[in-house]
Amino acid sequence: MFKLLKDGMKVKDIRHRIFFTLFILFAFRFGAHITVPGVDIKALANLSDNPLFNMINTVSGSAMENFSLFALGVSPYITSSIIIQLLQMDIVPKFVEWSKQGEVGRRKLNQATRYLTLVMAFLQSIMITAGFNQFAGVGFVKTPDAKTYMMVGIILTAGTMLVTWMGEQITDKGIGNGVSMIIFAGIISRIPKGIVSLIEDRLINIKPEDRMMNILFLVLLVVAILAIVTFVTYFNQAERKIPIQYTKRVAGAPQSSYLPLKVNAAGVIPVIFASSLLATPNAIMQLFSATKGSATWFKVVQHMFDYSTLGGGIFYTLLIVGFTFFYAFVQVNPEKVAENLQKQGSYIPSVRPGASTENYISSLLMRLSAVGSLFLAAVAILPVIAQKLWDLPTAIGLGGTSLLIAVGVALETAKQLEGLMMKRQYTGFIVE
Repeated sequence: MFKLLKDGMKVKDIRHRIFFTLFILFAFRFGAHITVPGVDIKALANLSDNPLFNMINTVSGSAMENFSLFALGVSPYITSSIIIQLLQMDIVPKFVEWSKQGEVGRRKLNQATRYLTLVMAFLQSIMITAGFNQFAGVGFVKTPDAKTYMMVGIILTAGTMLVTWMGEQITDKGIGNGVSMIIFAGIISRIPKGIVSLIEDRLINIKPEDRMMNILFLVLLVVAILAIVTFVTYFNQAERKIPIQYTKRVAGAPQSSYLPLKVNAAGVIPVIFASSLLATPNAIMQLFSATKGSATWFKVVQHMFDYSTLGGGIFYTLLIVGFTFFYAFVQVNPEKVAENLQKQGSYIPSVRPGASTENYISSLLMRLSAVGSLFLAAVAILPVIAQKLWDLPTAIGLGGTSLLIAVGVALETAKQLEGLMMKRQYTGFIVE
């Protein structure tokens, strides 16, 4: 990775992309420390163990802990993207039509996603502000009236739209997927603070006789983290190679090749989608917490969307599994793959071209996604179970989610950087 960055910095175009990405991420981190007027962030200390607060804080790239301009992060945009993608599945005819129009249709769908993001961000901002004022204690919102909530809602909505625009700029002019990079930057920024806090709790603010036991605990923790990172990296790069034969042979070209299908074809997107979608109903529930907090239906629904409970943990796991299958088929469209193979005069040995190839790829993708979904769900939910069993800090519960996002985004960014380097080599070869 470091060698790849070093080589990339030697190329002017790639160097500009890297610096542009770093500039946007710096601007995001700067805005993540500008607190929204009219609130007292000291009251948020009472929410450090609140699952909703920690979930939104992760998806927002740690901007929620300061209740900053970017407190909602890209969560409304992710939720809107999910809704628009689901509506393309023969639900809204206009969206289905746009999805088949190529680049023109994609721009129309992106515009619809932005409009929906605007609405979702405004609703979420007011609901979360009102809910946190209820749970954080009196004083979080200094003047809890309609005017203040409207002002905070407008500011947070503007911040979400700005962050969304930043993510799009990174995707177009920088390195990596913009939305994922913003979340990645927030996760990485929390590591130094987390290390300092862990050292203080386990080595400094303890009795001398307990220090040796805590040193052993820290060593085992470091080894476990390294082992998990290695395993996650290995699994994310695992792929199934499908042999491909060519009927039309060009002089000098190989007669056979292979079609790579990743075991985790959906990447880290299902985890981000599930985290964001779990936070949205929670945000809506905050609006009713003051009047309906003691109602049975409210407690049941809140229990279902709390990842730290049994029911919420199962629902969170099912969301990850479901989105893994859904997004794997979005990333690898079996129908288009079969069509492209047929156009290229290629085929999979022992499989007929056309519908049979589509069914074969779909079946294989289902089996691979089954393994990939269980892997993502296990890494995301096991830290929650460990946190409950050994009474660890609440933030540990989302450690698996953060780890999956960080490793996944790093690998995808490195792959894109490698692709840009390879493209430049081919371009230079053609020019010469």
